[in-house]
Amino acid sequence: MSQSQINKQNLLILVSIEELDKTLLSRFLFLLLMLVSATSFAADQAPPAQQLIRQMSEANHKLNYEGIFIYRRQGKMDTMRIIHKVDENGIQERIVSLTGVAREIIRDKNSVICILPDDESVMVEKSTPRQFKISQLPEQISNVSEYYTFSIAGQDRVANRPAWIVDIVPKDDYRYGYQLWIDLESKLLLRSELKNKQGVLLEQFFFAKFQIIKEIPDEWLKPEISGVGYTWHYNSSANYPVHKGDVSWKATWMPDGFTMSDQDRQNVDKSLMPVEHLMYSDGLATVSVFVEKLDKSVKIVTGPSSRGGVNTFSTMTDSYLITAVGEVPRDTVKLFAKSIVSNK
Repeated sequence: MSQSQINKQNLLILVSIEELDKTLLSRFLFLLLMLVSATSFAADQAPPAQQLIRQMSEANHKLNYEGIFIYRRQGKMDTMRIIHKVDENGIQERIVSLTGVAREIIRDKNSVICILPDDESVMVEKSTPRQFKISQLPEQISNVSEYYTFSIAGQDRVANRPAWIVDIVPKDDYRYGYQLWIDLESKLLLRSELKNKQGVLLEQFFFAKFQIIKEIPDEWLKPEISGVGYTWHYNSSANYPVHKGDVSWKATWMPDGFTMSDQDRQNVDKSLMPVEHLMYSDGLATVSVFVEKLDKSVKIVTGPSSRGGVNTFSTMTDSYLITAVGEVPRDTVKLFAKSIVSNK
């Protein structure tokens, strides 16, 4: 809601109050006083923000749940259903798109399968730690707090469930801020927002329907579409060797707190040169850098691009295309990409 809308709404409230008789006005002020007192009491009972973050991460690895959530960015909105199961095999998830382009995603510890009925195709890749999932923040949250400020902003309600609101504000201009709504009972994440320095909303996720389930049948995790007759595409990591720790590029600049969290080199196709992948993280935000050797005859568009909170910057160094991408400000990915140099 914009400030002008808020001001207009406040004005309408004041006008309505002036039209009340003295009895109704007295009742209104009494209820308002009780509401403020209750809010103050709830804030006094709020647990430390960092403790809530730890509990949220633990709950995501222990509890089963099912729900319908809304995902918004750049004026677009998707409605999806998620089934989340945890057992001795780890986390298993099934996500089904309920609006827009039809798609279904099945994920476990070994693979991620994306079924696209409209294209009659299936994408399969090796399951790897995702760049960033706010519900899986590191347990060593005290290390992250050196670069972010954590605080309780109050209480709210999401999917008819009471929740604590946690603000995560970066201490410099190289990161984005987050606002999280954490379920009071289960400590699971019910809503999250990604914001830039000016407080502008970049991405939003929230549950419209949510329930914790003691036991989830295996049938719930099976796709509705078998994929028989579809074209199957396998990510290179399933068919070609990945050489960990064997990279010849590095970043010479990164914000304080960022370190290299992963690196590999893999063939994306038998006829192409290997692509080197460098991953840097501060424990919360993540930036991936890809270095690929190109034929000089290939025309490439370089520079910045963005989609919601994800920014990308590409640049050419000799015949190498260097691309940095992450949920960080545009200047951050640009500085990362520009700092990449050869180890040789």
